[in-house]
Amino acid sequence: MNRRRYLAMLAAGSTLAGCAGRSDDGSAEDRTTRKTEDGTATEASGDATPDGTATEASDDATLDGTATEASGDATPVGTASVPSEFELPVPRDDLNRGAPKDRIPAIVDPSFASDWSAVTGESRDLSLSAEDRVIGVERDGEARAYPLRVLNWHEVVNDDFAGPLLVTYCPLCGSGVTAERRVDGEVTRFGVSGLLWNSDLVMYDELTGSLWSQLLGTAIRGPKTGTTLSFVPSSLTTWDAWRESHPDTEVLLPPPESGTIQGSGVRDYARNPYVGYDENDTIGIGYNEYYDRRLHPKAMVLGVRNDGRSKAYPLSEIGDDATVNDTVGGLPVVVTTTGDGSLSAYERTVDGETLTFENDGPRHVRAGGSRWEKVSGRAVDGPYEGTTLARANDRTELFWFAWVDFYPDTDLYRSDE
Repeated sequence: MNRRRYLAMLAAGSTLAGCAGRSDDGSAEDRTTRKTEDGTATEASGDATPDGTATEASDDATLDGTATEASGDATPVGTASVPSEFELPVPRDDLNRGAPKDRIPAIVDPSFASDWSAVTGESRDLSLSAEDRVIGVERDGEARAYPLRVLNWHEVVNDDFAGPLLVTYCPLCGSGVTAERRVDGEVTRFGVSGLLWNSDLVMYDELTGSLWSQLLGTAIRGPKTGTTLSFVPSSLTTWDAWRESHPDTEVLLPPPESGTIQGSGVRDYARNPYVGYDENDTIGIGYNEYYDRRLHPKAMVLGVRNDGRSKAYPLSEIGDDATVNDTVGGLPVVVTTTGDGSLSAYERTVDGETLTFENDGPRHVRAGGSRWEKVSGRAVDGPYEGTTLARANDRTELFWFAWVDFYPDTDLYRSDE
């Protein structure tokens, strides 16, 4: 089956996205090195982890070291939501080794506080600035923030927050995905397999050893192939905006305060291991082909999908501190940005009435006589006070190349529409 048709079909059976890559002029990439923050060259072929340590270039064994089938002809389990045309499991040859299993150590024993004021000692002296990006989650009236300073190094957090919660971030795709930490109703822990599928994080679960696409939230190899996680709404925003909207929030503390699958697993959280990556046209670590040149591959977009239709909203088209009323596959939505460059999308039908929103400053939109927070979707005054809009997206904003490869037929919002 044609790969792009296959990916488009897989997207139709899921609510999440994935990645691919080619230089934005459409020509195949031919990069063999990139530079780290300190200017030293590392291999772009995936033979170095963010901390610069060497990794093996291939993997012909399962995560526990036993032999695997290369043909992917095992019988998928739990594939009721996946159309029969899909050739699951994903062929092993489509997975690329970026690091050894658990070299990027998932957090399995998270600790939280009101801020990072107590994160000192061992010459770390860390603090969170107002502009630091966080993934924010609100559940049962409580809120937690997961800073990218930590997620850039660990990628997966196994939390217990109003139930088992999985928080993930793929630095290569710029994507945050949160979900219930259950597989077919059973609680499990997730780790970083070290494999990549279209430059996207591939996770594993300890319960079954299945491999999971982070962006699809779906098992792509192993006994649970085709099973999809239950997603939890989240926001990718700044620490300042999240804390203003959720003044009682807790925030994830970096190791050693939080424990990882390797024990302490401490990294240099004052340093961004992917410095400059979000601005250049390099995609992933060299395995991908990028086809769609409507936007720069690293343009930030928020994707909305409904009833088989998908649409991407670029931050560059909407602009900072702006609001758009639109419809996707018959679903009325409002897409808005804050002054600090965050994107949010909500359904704009409330109690059977479709509202039309207008911008009301960097933190709020206005509709139906109420002001609504952009970050949380919650009405803070007026007749709808206390009502929260339903989110229209199941993953945070992400890089354009990541969205368009799984949704190649996506519409693209333009400001002149």
